[in-house]
Amino acid sequence: MKFQKWIFNTLLLGGLVACSNATPTPSATATPTTTPTLSPPGFAVTRAPDPVAVGTNFLELWKVDDYAGMYGLLSSASQAAISAEAFTERYLNVMIEAAVPVGDVDYEILTTTITPDRAAITYRVHLHSVHFGDLTRDTQMALGMENGTWRIAWDETMILPDLAGGNVLSRITIPSERGLIYDRNGEVLVGPGDGYAVGIVPAQINTEIEDGMLSILDRATGVPWEYLYAKYLDYGYEADFYVPLVDVEASILDPFFNGLVGYDAVQVTPFSGRFYYGTGIETGYVSAIQQEEVDTFNREGFLWAERVPRAGVELWADPYLAGKRAATLYLNSASGEQLSVLGTAPGGPADSVFLTLDKDLQSQAQTAINRFRGAIVVLERDTGRVLAMVSSPGFDPNLFNPDNYNALWESPLSDTRNPLFNRATRGQYPLGSVFKIITMAAGLESGLYTPETTYDCQYEFTELPGTILYDWTYDHFLEDGETLPSGILTLQEGLMRSCNPWFYHIGVDLFSQGLRNLIPDMARGFGLGSPTGIIGVPEEAGGQVPSDPDEILEATNLAIGQGELQVTPLQVAAFVAAVGNGGTLYRPQMVEQIVSSTGTVLDQFAPEVVSTLPIKPETLAAIQEAMGMVIRENRGTAYGVVGAYPIEIYGKTGTAEVGGGLDPHAWFVTYTNEGDPERPDIAIVVLAENAGEGSEIAAPIARRVLDIYFFGRPRLLYPWEDRLGVPDDVLPEEEPEEGEEETEG
Repeated sequence: MKFQKWIFNTLLLGGLVACSNATPTPSATATPTTTPTLSPPGFAVTRAPDPVAVGTNFLELWKVDDYAGMYGLLSSASQAAISAEAFTERYLNVMIEAAVPVGDVDYEILTTTITPDRAAITYRVHLHSVHFGDLTRDTQMALGMENGTWRIAWDETMILPDLAGGNVLSRITIPSERGLIYDRNGEVLVGPGDGYAVGIVPAQINTEIEDGMLSILDRATGVPWEYLYAKYLDYGYEADFYVPLVDVEASILDPFFNGLVGYDAVQVTPFSGRFYYGTGIETGYVSAIQQEEVDTFNREGFLWAERVPRAGVELWADPYLAGKRAATLYLNSASGEQLSVLGTAPGGPADSVFLTLDKDLQSQAQTAINRFRGAIVVLERDTGRVLAMVSSPGFDPNLFNPDNYNALWESPLSDTRNPLFNRATRGQYPLGSVFKIITMAAGLESGLYTPETTYDCQYEFTELPGTILYDWTYDHFLEDGETLPSGILTLQEGLMRSCNPWFYHIGVDLFSQGLRNLIPDMARGFGLGSPTGIIGVPEEAGGQVPSDPDEILEATNLAIGQGELQVTPLQVAAFVAAVGNGGTLYRPQMVEQIVSSTGTVLDQFAPEVVSTLPIKPETLAAIQEAMGMVIRENRGTAYGVVGAYPIEIYGKTGTAEVGGGLDPHAWFVTYTNEGDPERPDIAIVVLAENAGEGSEIAAPIARRVLDIYFFGRPRLLYPWEDRLGVPDDVLPEEEPEEGEEETEG
C-alpha cells in the first residue's frame, strides 16, 4: 500500500505541474515532454505498450465481468496483496449491493499522466443501478513498469473512492406485491389467493368406502376421479407414504372440506401466495431463485427470497407486474458501522395485466387435448387476439410455491413429458398437408394453373425418374382393401381430397419451369420461417422454410409440407386467420392492456397489421372455396367429423410424417365465417404429436373447441372417450380374476 501511495503522490505532483494547476476536462491529456536522444550504436529501442491501452483494457474487462482478465493486469505487488478470488468478490459485492446488472458499467477517461516508468489515469466510472440510477464517481488508476510491461497498482478506490479503508456497500430491499393477471372478461388468472394441496396415503385407504372417497374428491377438486384413482394406483395400495394429487382453489374445495378430511387416507393442506387459477403455459410462472442464480438476480435488483418470473406473461410483463422495489444503499465501514446513505429508491405499487385470453375457453381447450402431446391456438380471425393458447401436457404453476405441501413431492421440472415447453410457440413441426394451402396459392399465382385445372390423382406419383411416391389413399387401401384413388380432380378438389400427387405435380412443375423459389417465397409471405412477434409471450421459435430447393425431390416434398419445413402452431394459426379474414396477417396479441393500481390504462395494445398475403383476391377466393369443400363436400377429408356443423366453417386436415418409425403428427386448421359481432369469428389450429391422421384426431378436437366457443360446452364424446374429459386409456386395464379366462369380443 505504501508503494501504491508513493506512485499516486508522485504522479499527482507530476500531473499538477504538467497541468499548470488547471482544472482537467474529460478530454484533457497531460503527458510530460522529453527531448529525444539517439540510441547508442548497436542498440535497438523497444517501446513498452501504451499504459492508457492497458488501463482502458482493464475498464473494458470490467464492463463484461471478466475479473480474471482484470486480475491478470495487476502488478505483482497488488496480486501479492489480494488473491484472485478476493479481488473478484470485492467487485461482485459492489455490483450486487448496488444492483448493477452485467454490462451496466461505463467509464470515461478524464486525464492521463505518463512518465517513462510511471503513469496515472483519472477516470469517471458510471454504475447503472436498477434501483439507484447512475452511481458516478471520479477516481484514479496508477500504473508502473514491471519487466517491460505496464502493470496496475490496484486498490479498492479504483471501484469507487467511497471504498477507501475497506468500506463496503450494503442494500436493503423491500419488494412490492406482484400485480394481477386478468383474462379478457376481468376474471383473475393469477393473483394472491388461498389454495389446498390435496394428497393421499394409499396404504390408509379403506377400500370398502373407496368409491365414496373418489366421488367427493371428484366434486371437491374438479378433477375426474379416474385421474385421481390412476395416480395413486401407480404406487399400489401398499404405499405407506404421501402421494400428491392436485392443488385446488380454496373457494372450490371449502364446501367439501369436512367431508374430505373424514377419510383417513386423504390429506388436505392449506397454502397461500401467488395463486394460478387453472392456468399454466399461457401465463407462465414464478419460482424461487436457485442458489447458483442468487448473484445474478441480486444484481437485477431482486431480493434473494423473491420468486422470479420464468416464462410466459409473467416474464414478458415483469416490468409492470413487479412494481417498484423500495431500496436503500448504505456505505458501511469495515467494522459494520453505517457511514452514509449513497442512494434510495422509493417503492411503488405493481400494475395489472389484462390478457386477450378467455379463461373458460382456455381451461376447456386444455382439457380437450389432454390425451395427447400437442397444442391448440385460437385466434380472433379479424384481429389476431389470442383467445386460447394450449400446450399439452399442461402443468400446475402452484407447484412452484414453496409453501405448497405438494411442491415437496413433485415438480414440473422432473416431468419427462416436458410440460414447461410451450409447444404452441416453440414447438417446430412439419406441417404436412395443411401446407397444400400455400402450394395451391403458389400454383395459382404462377399463372400455370387455374382453380379448374385438372389432374388424375392415383395411388402412385411417377413423374420423378426412378422414384415412386404415394397418395394417402394407397396406405388406406393396404389397410382396408377398399379405398380407391380419387381420380380426376380440379385443383380445388385436389385440396378438398388432400391429393398428394396433385401437389407433388405442382412442386415438380414449378421447379422444372424455373420457378423453384416460388413455393418457399410464398411460405415466407404467409408468415412462416420467422417468429410472429406475438405480444405477451417472450419465448417463440421462428421455424424453418428451406432455402430455394436445389433438387427436384426437395421441391416435391416441400409441396406437401414435408422435408426440412418446420412451423409452429402459432404461425399456422396466424396465416389461417389471414386466409379467412381476406388476406390480412396480424401480429398475434395476448395482452390487451396494462392498468395501474389506480385504474389508469398505461398501455393499450391495438390489433397490428404485419402484412398482406402476397396473392390476388381471386387466388384467395379459390382457396377459401376449396377449404369450404373440405368441410361440406362428402368427399372432403373433414366431412365425416364436421360436415354437418351448424356454424359456417372452412378447414384443412393434415398428417405430417416424422420418420423414425413414429406415428405422424395430426393437424387440423379451421376458421369460421359467421359475422356475429357478439361472437367474433375465430381461427383454430390443433396439433397432436405422433397421434395419427388429422381427420381422425385433430379434427374432432377442433370440433370440441368450436362447441365450447359457440355453445359453451362440448356436445359430442370423442371416439376415444369413456365419458366427457376422460379418455379410455386413463384407467389401467383390469386383469382377469383367478380362474377367469380372457375372451375376444
